[in-house]
Amino acid sequence: MMLAAIEAGTPDVSPFVIIFAACITENMVLTNFLGMCPFLNVSRELKSSSGLGLAVIFVLTFTCLLNALVYKYVLVPLEVEYLRFIVFIVVIAAFVQFVEMVIERVSPLLYMALGIFLPLITVNCAILGASLFMTIRNYTVTQSVTYGLGSGLGWTMAIIAMAGIRQKLIDSRIPKPLQGPGITLIVAGIMSLAFIGFSGMLNIR
Repeated sequence: MMLAAIEAGTPDVSPFVIIFAACITENMVLTNFLGMCPFLNVSRELKSSSGLGLAVIFVLTFTCLLNALVYKYVLVPLEVEYLRFIVFIVVIAAFVQFVEMVIERVSPLLYMALGIFLPLITVNCAILGASLFMTIRNYTVTQSVTYGLGSGLGWTMAIIAMAGIRQKLIDSRIPKPLQGPGITLIVAGIMSLAFIGFSGMLNIR
């Protein structure tokens, strides 16, 4: 199998390659295992999963953009890169608050369905992980945005797929010891194995 390695910070890498890799071969939840808590808990229904997925896409894309700008043009010139954890969390928290207010005003039902997991996007390790990955890999601003978008799309695809499977499992005959969290973890593990199988196709580490 051909391995296409992407050097971090290479400006001529196609954004579509980064998006595809972030969605499939470097899926945030199924290959990096980040953001598992909302992935497992919110994926009971398709509507709430889709709503949370859209919120994650929005937050990941724009926080990666802002964090990349702040890191490259503020923290690095001032030689205070060690503050990136605090700065990234502040940016993420501000965006999550904004998304929460928008969803509450636009769709109160979705807001109620998401419950505590909407504000918990602030501490969703997938959100912070994407910002840290882009700095570790020395991505450009454009690469950071596309990586954030791809990571959000991949996370959303995973949670919607999980929600669809769990909906199908409602009418299935599942052994009693495996009902509930047991079968959910088994399904998540099988999905993860499927996505990890693509890891040799494209590598953006």
